[in-house]
Amino acid sequence: MGQKILYLGDTALDQAASYLAGILEHAQVEFDYLPSDKAFTDDLLTEDVAAMVISDYPSANFTEAQLSRLSERVHEGMGLLMIGGWESFTGCAGGYNSTCLKDILPVQMSDADDRVNSAAACVIRQDADHPIVDSVPFRQSPPCLTGYNRLTAKPETQTVLSVLKHSITDGPDGFTFACEHTDPLLVVGVCGKGRVAAYASDVAPHWAGGFVDWGEKHIALKAPGAEEVEVGNWYIRFFRQLIQWISE
Repeated sequence: MGQKILYLGDTALDQAASYLAGILEHAQVEFDYLPSDKAFTDDLLTEDVAAMVISDYPSANFTEAQLSRLSERVHEGMGLLMIGGWESFTGCAGGYNSTCLKDILPVQMSDADDRVNSAAACVIRQDADHPIVDSVPFRQSPPCLTGYNRLTAKPETQTVLSVLKHSITDGPDGFTFACEHTDPLLVVGVCGKGRVAAYASDVAPHWAGGFVDWGEKHIALKAPGAEEVEVGNWYIRFFRQLIQWISE
């Protein structure tokens, strides 16, 4: 990969951000990082970055002028990825549904709390072939999540992955699994010259659930200033290819 990534949110590098930051380190991707409790600064919009990743970073950390300039940067060719969470999309404290990013992202956001928390399985289904999921075995061995933001794909975008929320009952003939509803999980598109993507769940626990362990082997990741986290190789491959695609 070429230019660096600007990564915002997921609390801090020694907390939830250690997962995606660890993947970036493992893939030797240069990145700058801003924790969730730090306000965005104008100088970050002057940096030469290939893409910006917003994950559990509330819209209140931006000024309207900064979000407007961010949108301009996307039209000019910068990639933008939003990853789900309580402070992403609408969430309980995301608030992006009332910002200009609603026109940039490839999904429509609710005006109400869009969080879906589930104690039962939310199974990932691959809906389309795409470079992001190339050689990632979603169809052969689909992993599960425990939560996500409920979104709607916009026209002229592509839904690469969906999430199927199930209920489970135990009856005389064993467990019964019933799909309650299906929602977009990964939606991609273009905005001007820039690529845009919305991934509706989280890269880190708790919403990521068993997805972090998905793979044939486990690999230790080490983000700057954080303890090691052990994750599955297919989990790494998916997020590495997502970051690569959004950056091109």
